[in-house]
Amino acid sequence: MSRLQGLPPVLDARTRLLVLGSFPGVASLRAQQYYGHPQNQFWKILGALWQQPLITLPYAERIAALHEHGLGLWDVYGACEREGSLDADIRSAELNDFAAVQRQCPLLEAIAHNGGESYRHAKHTSAFGLPVYKLPSTSPANASWSFDRKLVAWAEVLRRHGVA
Repeated sequence: MSRLQGLPPVLDARTRLLVLGSFPGVASLRAQQYYGHPQNQFWKILGALWQQPLITLPYAERIAALHEHGLGLWDVYGACEREGSLDADIRSAELNDFAAVQRQCPLLEAIAHNGGESYRHAKHTSAFGLPVYKLPSTSPANASWSFDRKLVAWAEVLRRHGVA
């Protein structure tokens, strides 16, 4: 099994809400883009909330939209070993340095975990002293939640922090 490196954080001084995934899947690593799998509903959910065609925009414009809305992205793991894209197959994972986030994001007011594997590390992110949320995974592997049900859950948290 080869050692995989995650993606750099998408943060800036305007970030109010940080969404943490677990670790990028194969499609995301190949594209060097967060939520790069075409069936992942992350960009579709944000597009619906922000009334923007995010899934059709170039990646750089999607990232610009995140910054404009105060939404940051990163993962709980910075590196790991894994075959395929399933969280259940993650081995020898290294946590990212969350302490650096507060220095980079003075307006940060909450953290939202995208899915259960990410949320397993809520004990680390709750050390910020900020609200921490568990959101339903936008992954195509989370087929038990419909798009509409995910949209409602995501909208509640994003609206609470002025990001939707």
